Parts: sequence; C-alpha cells; structure tokens
Amino acid sequence: MKTVVVGGQARNVGKTSVMANLIRGLHWLNWTAVKITQYGHGICSLDGRPCGCAPGEHPFALTEEKNAAGHSDTCRYLAAGARRSLWLRVRQGELREAWPALQQALEREAYVAMESNSIVALLKPDVYLAVVDSTVKDFKLSAKRYFALADALVPIVPETGKPVAPLLAVPFAATAPVFPVPRGGYTSLELCQFVRSRLGV
Repeated sequence: MKTVVVGGQARNVGKTSVMANLIRGLHWLNWTAVKITQYGHGICSLDGRPCGCAPGEHPFALTEEKNAAGHSDTCRYLAAGARRSLWLRVRQGELREAWPALQQALEREAYVAMESNSIVALLKPDVYLAVVDSTVKDFKLSAKRYFALADALVPIVPETGKPVAPLLAVPFAATAPVFPVPRGGYTSLELCQFVRSRLGV
C-alpha cells in the first residue's frame, strides 16, 4: 500500500481541497480516501454530537461514503475520482485504538490518501504534505508536533497574486520543497509530479 497524508495547520486552510485535487490529478491510481476526525471531550464518535456516553463507549466509528453528489468532505473525495471514501471518527487521543480497524479496512488497497496530521504517529507515509495558509492564525497542536516530518510544504496563495506573508511560525524541515497552490485551484502540476515521484509511478 502506497500512502499520501495531507495535513493542515488548522481547520479550513484547504487541506480537503488539496487532497481532492490531488486525487483528481492522479485519478488513474484508483485512490481510497480517508478522512480522520478527532473529537474532544463529551462528543460522540458515532455522530459527532454531544453525548453522555461512558468512557469506554463508542471510542471510534469507521464508515464508508457512497454519495458522490453530497457536500461532505468524504463526498468530495468520491466526486474527485476516489474509488472508495472512508470516514474515521475517533475520540481525541485515541487514534491508536482505532488504527487496527482502519488497517483492516485498507489492507487490500494499493493507493491511499489520508487527511490527518496525527496519523503520522502510527504510519510512515510515502508522502506527507503540510498545507498552510498565512492568513489563518490558528495552528493546531498536532500540526506543530508533526509538521517537521512533512516531505513538502503546500502554502495556499491568494488568487489576487499578492505576496504571501512569511510563514515564520511553521515548524518545518528547512530542506523540504515548497509547492504553492492557488486558492480556488488548490493544485499545481509541480505538486502532482512530486507526489508521483515519491510514489514511484
């Protein structure tokens, strides 16, 4: 199994769009896409709603998306050309408990793209892309923890063409390449070629 992980500095920076467009650009690889969502205290993994579950109840839920016409992230993966699209919902800090179930679901897949930062603690992907947006001030703890392991930085460039603010706070390997992508397009030929080369295809 060849794997690509797309992580982001925070919510709403464009990581789903980058991943969907990567799937579209390399559609012949018949991707299986995985969205990983970690919920905080008091939120149920089954439906993402507040609950009074016991600590050992519903530690995670893994479902497969079938609707390519919907608006969720997993639907967008199918619309982009993914052969399968899975959604793993897990309690914050318990991803390791859910990992065997996800491994089993992916054991026969050739090319897998995952949207997550924390999964790199359990898996060494063939490619780990770190998506950043200098207009977003938030920086998730998981991004700070794992971005130094990223193989490439993917900054989102404003469509206006204005210079991107310096990403001074990004804990990123200085020798790794940078592949800017435009907001609205979220891809580039150079990024797709880089991923192809890392996958050996």
